[in-house]
Amino acid sequence: MRTLNSVLTEITQLTSNIETNFPELYQYLDENPITLIGDNSEIGFKEFENYLETLKEQLKDYIESHPHHKTKRAA
Repeated sequence: MRTLNSVLTEITQLTSNIETNFPELYQYLDENPITLIGDNSEIGFKEFENYLETLKEQLKDYIESHPHHKTKRAA
């Protein structure tokens, strides 16, 4: 079973990967991992899981629509 900490860690890692390897996609994210994780008092576990899945889907869609990035590590 996943914990809130593991989901937040995965969000941070994925967001860092996007920032490093896909800066053209990163610029469209409305937040960075520092602010997202820094203010989570009103956000529940399910919202973080949904956000993580949204990030994964955005990256997958981006890679599929930009074939020159297929050699980069997705996550």
